[in-house]
Amino acid sequence: MTDSALDSNKTLDVLNRMLELELAGVVRYMHYSFMVFGHDRLPIIEWLRSQSNASLVHAQEVGEWITTLGGHPSLRIGPLLETHCHEIHDILQESLEHEKVGLDLIRELHDLVAGRHVPLEEFARAQIVEEDRHISEVEKMLRPPGDLNPQR
Repeated sequence: MTDSALDSNKTLDVLNRMLELELAGVVRYMHYSFMVFGHDRLPIIEWLRSQSNASLVHAQEVGEWITTLGGHPSLRIGPLLETHCHEIHDILQESLEHEKVGLDLIRELHDLVAGRHVPLEEFARAQIVEEDRHISEVEKMLRPPGDLNPQR
């Protein structure tokens, strides 16, 4: 159900950038999980690995959209920053920055497809909700205990 007004090339470009970013997320979150030490290690690595798995699911969904639109999924992986800062706060801050880039890409996709391709628009909306919720969770983890003031 693609309207002729849909710019397939731009849409596929954004989807491929999303795919690359999600694949980078798989590697990023798994790497972070290896670098956590201390008495809180187990719940933190569980959360980081769940984020890696969620990135893989998102990559699969985006890849399917790319082929649905007749495109070729990228084999590239997005930027991977190794800061060698492995304190939990640093990991969460890097995660937050990564997720905000992802949210910007999803919003770009939404703007391209809104009113032009309803199923892809709904996919983008659902991803916006999920990413925004995830960003909120990370922002809460970065707040000092008892701080009720949101960072946004």
